[in-house]
Amino acid sequence: MLSFRNIVLLLLFITVVAPILLFTDRLSTFNSPATKQEFIEDVTAFSLSATDSEHLNLLPQETSTTLKEPVGVYTEDSTSTKNLPRDLGLRESREHASARVLSATTEEDQARRGNPIKQVTDGIKQGNQGGNIVEKGDSTNENVSGVDAIDVDDNDGKLNKSAQVSDQETQIKATKQEQPATETSSNVKKKEPILSNKKNNQMPSDARVQRLKDQLIRAKVYLSIPAVKANRRLSQELHLRVKEVSRTIGDASKDSELPRNANERMKKMEQSLMKGKQIQDCAVFVKKFRAMLHSTEEQLRAHKKQALLLTQLAAKTLPKGLHCLPLHLTTEYYYSNSSQKQFPNQEKLEDPQLYHYAIFSDNLLATTVVVNSVTANAKDASKHVLHIVTDRLNYAAMRMWFLVNPPGKATIQVQNIEEFTWLNSSYSPVLMQLSSPAMIDYYFKAHRATSDSNLKYRNPKYLSILNHLRFYLPEIFPKLNKVLFLDDDIVVQKDLTGLWSVDLKGNVNGAVETCGEIFHRFDRYLNFSNPLIANNFDPRACGWAYGMNIFDLVEWKRQNITEVYHNWQNLNHDRTLWKLGTLPPGLITFWKRTFPLNRSWHTLGLGYNPKVNQKDINRAAVIHYNGNLKPWLEISIPRFRSYWAKYVNYDHVYLRECNINP
Repeated sequence: MLSFRNIVLLLLFITVVAPILLFTDRLSTFNSPATKQEFIEDVTAFSLSATDSEHLNLLPQETSTTLKEPVGVYTEDSTSTKNLPRDLGLRESREHASARVLSATTEEDQARRGNPIKQVTDGIKQGNQGGNIVEKGDSTNENVSGVDAIDVDDNDGKLNKSAQVSDQETQIKATKQEQPATETSSNVKKKEPILSNKKNNQMPSDARVQRLKDQLIRAKVYLSIPAVKANRRLSQELHLRVKEVSRTIGDASKDSELPRNANERMKKMEQSLMKGKQIQDCAVFVKKFRAMLHSTEEQLRAHKKQALLLTQLAAKTLPKGLHCLPLHLTTEYYYSNSSQKQFPNQEKLEDPQLYHYAIFSDNLLATTVVVNSVTANAKDASKHVLHIVTDRLNYAAMRMWFLVNPPGKATIQVQNIEEFTWLNSSYSPVLMQLSSPAMIDYYFKAHRATSDSNLKYRNPKYLSILNHLRFYLPEIFPKLNKVLFLDDDIVVQKDLTGLWSVDLKGNVNGAVETCGEIFHRFDRYLNFSNPLIANNFDPRACGWAYGMNIFDLVEWKRQNITEVYHNWQNLNHDRTLWKLGTLPPGLITFWKRTFPLNRSWHTLGLGYNPKVNQKDINRAAVIHYNGNLKPWLEISIPRFRSYWAKYVNYDHVYLRECNINP
């Protein structure tokens, strides 16, 4: 009986107590770090292989859709995987993967890791810089949003480029499928310094805005693909994402202007785009983008043409304040006492020993700046004489302004072009041409303005004889030996008396050459398809600048320059040698009669080029606002406006009454 009892107890111990003890021992063993690490590696290996297969499109569609994202693991894991260089095939060793999973489960380490979206964009940019081809979706996106895709005019080149990119992506995708499933840990370690550099690079201020816009483009392209349209669920999801991202961007131009939920919506959109990417038709996708490129180019051309037309209109329009000012001054002039209408020092007007300037303008405020800048920088203003010629409408206002605001010790003269009785149609071919019905028709036929390839020549200033007075200097100043011609859109920054002592070596015109830029050669202004031009001039000859020119009137008369000018004007009666303006006939008239001045005398481009070198501006004796962006217009370049504005007294009563502000 006792032996039977012992046998029963022994069996009870084996079947009940022994398993409990063994299970307890197994639990204590699992708590050791080594065993726990093995368990995590096994889980990680499974999750990582599924993740990599989804990114590389190696899993069948049904497999990739059944695998779910491990919470707190897949998101960070996929983000860092995208950050890897493309040649690694987005794979890592089990050792590195397990370490990353452990850190991903810790909230503190997730905070240190930073913005995952930023890591993704950094990785894509670094991959592009390194010469690697990014994934198909990202590559096509950049072809649409990049600056080069808009600015280049070669349509065929763009289409070929898109096709080449598509072919390269197809080849790379095939190459990825043939790559081994994993990379060695040594290869991953070699690439780690690159990853750290990517994270340290500063993001552009509008990187997220641009990425959101790119996502919108991609989403709209996906929505136009039949395969996506057929998938109702995906189509509705993309429509929703488009609305969300559109509201997120709004009018934002910088990342700082985006709402707080921008990153979240960017991430959701990217996930939706990944779904569309899995079912896209590559041929249809490329075709859609080609159509978008063509449409964008057409829109760009139309916008550029419209912008040019509006800029020309703004340049030709007289601001309200500048129209008000001469009206006030004209009224004051005719109400003033006749004894107050005479300028002092009139005996200096014909003294050839003094420094004489010629300014031909109907712009009162611009002329004021030229006069003020000349006298302010002159070492001895009493030796400077400024001759102003204007039209009948502005004559009284111009005289009244300088009677009330005399230019210090300098001498000034204001003349009316109507008083030049010798300047008539029988003497001046250009005056006869400017008054012809054909010329008036050329300017005022509005339907032609949009089709003309060179709208700048439609500026009405070319109809004014004031613009052509520069070819009649000896007739205007018969007793002078040298005259410095100044445009009304210049500012003098230094004393100019040194120009009168420059030896022109028998030439008539002293000017600064402008052949540093290719469009300032003779072939830019003259029609070399005409034998008269081709047989007499060099198309690659260097042009020079009107706006600050020292003219030797003695040589002018001796070489009969005015007659040369008249001959060429008669030959150009039908505008086949050049269109309009004064520079083309100037290049012809003073061909081989122009002495090149030092470039420090005259710096151009402040009316069209915002990138004029600051050193050139600082050293220049004269700065020239040639172009449409005149300093008295609102469309002027802000960077250069102060050089002009400092010579305007905006506190003057007339300027305040006309609301002329800096």
